[in-house]
Amino acid sequence: MFAAALLFGFPARGDDVRLLWPLRPPPAVVRSFDAPSPNWNRGHRGVDLAGRPGQPVYAAGAATVVFAGMLAGRRLVSLAHPGGLRTSYEPVEARVRVGQRVAAGAQIGELVAGHAGCPAAACLHWGSMWGPAARADYVDPLELLTSTTIRLKPLHG
Repeated sequence: MFAAALLFGFPARGDDVRLLWPLRPPPAVVRSFDAPSPNWNRGHRGVDLAGRPGQPVYAAGAATVVFAGMLAGRRLVSLAHPGGLRTSYEPVEARVRVGQRVAAGAQIGELVAGHAGCPAAACLHWGSMWGPAARADYVDPLELLTSTTIRLKPLHG
């Protein structure tokens, strides 16, 4: 992993990852992240972003495509980023294939209408998680955006 970070300029650690918006221009957030606790309980494991059908969807960071197709009746693209972060994008008509490497900002598909509960013409559900799917820790992708200010907090008190 460290060698790959040196060769390709990827972050050597997962917490060094900073993401780009998957829709351009930066969209309105129509539903916020609501972390499930524990992970198998109810919650909203991502954010819903307002868009329009056919709008290009972009990779939020350099990654490898780990899924592109139908899952439980929904069109989904999932990317594995260096350091253990995974991001998911739905409903998206994939323009990439499994195993393909994509650069940050590369088009991975097109937004499709039909996301349940979406108040816009189409909504992109954008999720992110650390670690393997079976033991993933869901995180708010908005907190990983390059445009988000990093705030350090004290360990005690």
